[in-house]
Amino acid sequence: MIKKSILVTGGTGYIGSHTVVELQQKGFDVVIVDNLSNSYREVINAIEKITNIRPEFYEFDLCDFEKTHSFFKKNKIDAIIHFAAFKAVGESVEKPFMYYHNNLFSLINLIKCANEFNVKNFVFSSSCTVYGQPDELPVTEKAPVKKALSPYGNTKQISEEIISETVKTTSLKSISLRYFNPIGAHESSLIGELPIGIPNNLVPFITQTAIGKREILNVFGNEYNTPDGTCIRDYIHVVDLAKAHVIAVERLLSNKNKSNYEIFNLGTGDGHSVLEIIKTFEKVSGVKLNFKFVERRPGDIEKVWASTEYANKELGWKAEINLEEMLLSAWKWEKAINKI
Repeated sequence: MIKKSILVTGGTGYIGSHTVVELQQKGFDVVIVDNLSNSYREVINAIEKITNIRPEFYEFDLCDFEKTHSFFKKNKIDAIIHFAAFKAVGESVEKPFMYYHNNLFSLINLIKCANEFNVKNFVFSSSCTVYGQPDELPVTEKAPVKKALSPYGNTKQISEEIISETVKTTSLKSISLRYFNPIGAHESSLIGELPIGIPNNLVPFITQTAIGKREILNVFGNEYNTPDGTCIRDYIHVVDLAKAHVIAVERLLSNKNKSNYEIFNLGTGDGHSVLEIIKTFEKVSGVKLNFKFVERRPGDIEKVWASTEYANKELGWKAEINLEEMLLSAWKWEKAINKI
């Protein structure tokens, strides 16, 4: 049987690299395209160490149509998983044009080429930010998509609209995976979340503070309408998330999708506050964190967690790794990259 070839855009990034590992372990050929704007070339070596397979790698920007077109001309692709995007809420508020340009042009170029080169299967990395602050929790896939609270969230909403309109008039089939807050690292501690510069996400900020890279952890806001005043999120282990992408690709390749455009929430179904995360990390690591409360960040949602019923039932997928294991894996990764 000929192996199916999967293009993973942003495949050297955090979620992308973990998904490449899961795809390779399931017998897929993987081709990565990444411009390395928020990741490192060395990740390719780490993936190879884990799977004993070196993924093919192309370094270029998907916003460059000529290079994207040339790539598709040279490579036979069976399905695309599209991760490549800027993803920091706060940064998107400061630099909206950069986010609209990067996140939308890369998607449009990919879809243009997919249609021209007859690539029919497209998994899109979406986000729970499309829901804004939901009226009801847990949030289901049927919840209204509200006005986005950040340009980043808006790029995900517009991207979903582009895909949902495209599948009506072309042979493209697509699944959008709206995920909540990925954390943790691969059990090998060879790949994990490694942001360039100051982290925008909570857990790498926690681990960098715990190891002494950062002097103090800023907690943005302590007057939210939540039990302890800090924001609540649904944290999911990155490997659980990666496995869902493999299932989504397999669903499209085997024509098991119920419609040409499907949407699934990916989370655990549990909400945890920032202070809960800090306390749980302190418990599993044995390290006391130095943190302070600062002003809220613009664009931050107060509380959100997923209803995962639809994904559990329809995809046969369920998040399996608990919060303590998630945070311990992140801590092991931080220690590994600092050679401790």
